Amino acid sequence: MKVGFIGLGVMGRPMALHLQAAGHELHAWARRPQSFAGLPAIVHATPAELGAACEVVFTVITSSADVEGVALGEQGLIHGMAAGSVLVDCSTIASDVARRIAGRLAEKGIHMLDAPVSGGVQGAIDATLAIMAGGDAAVLERVRPLLDCLGKRIVHVGPNGAGQVAKACNQMIMVAAIQAVAEAMRLAQASGVDCAKVKQALSGGSAASKVLDVMGQRMVERNFSAGIEARLHHKDFGLVLEAARKSAVPVPLTASVAQQLNALMAMGMGRDDTASLLRVLEPEPEPRPH
Repeated sequence: MKVGFIGLGVMGRPMALHLQAAGHELHAWARRPQSFAGLPAIVHATPAELGAACEVVFTVITSSADVEGVALGEQGLIHGMAAGSVLVDCSTIASDVARRIAGRLAEKGIHMLDAPVSGGVQGAIDATLAIMAGGDAAVLERVRPLLDCLGKRIVHVGPNGAGQVAKACNQMIMVAAIQAVAEAMRLAQASGVDCAKVKQALSGGSAASKVLDVMGQRMVERNFSAGIEARLHHKDFGLVLEAARKSAVPVPLTASVAQQLNALMAMGMGRDDTASLLRVLEPEPEPRPH
């Protein structure tokens, strides 16, 4: 198939390469020309031009406004994509924005799936992402062979917007777990106990989890270089809290974790890994005497 890709960052680039390696003709557009370096793709000048050349277009970009601009803006996909073509948005955005974009595209006969992904950079590299899809089930089946190139678990959650609701739930649980691991590691640290041994012990019991394995190890090693930048989880929690406000759903734990993410951002660690929630809990080093 002729497949377009927009969003060639740490997640998008390996995803695009998996599609190309599976034999699909890869087309690309990006704001920054350096994104195309070493990419075996046909490059286009605008999203509209890319959309006109492709049967299916994937987007993996940061914010609701970014996705809306790429899809519906002056030179957006809507002005190029043909009736019957499909936009698969793998970004994490607000569910109401996903529904609004889908509605506008539908007026032109263009289909949309909101299909956010979970699994992080390693999941993108290994093609083991979990994909939670909102949209028409028949459209999902049409593009399932493409999604199979990217992930191992593909679930049709419901109509447009439902995929984004599922991703919000995923982020709530995952980042709360990172905060819990950070607090446990800080308690071990402050008690003079070896954090590596504590993690090893916990990994064999009821606290065992992927978050403990991955983020706990990062904390033990004090490896805070970004897997996924913490600023993205901070952005996601803004979406979650706004969705909860609109639905009048109390989310006390999520609100508390959001405050820790706010503190992390205020400390200038937004481009580091979210394992940096440990550093938010640590005391400031005492100032050296003059």
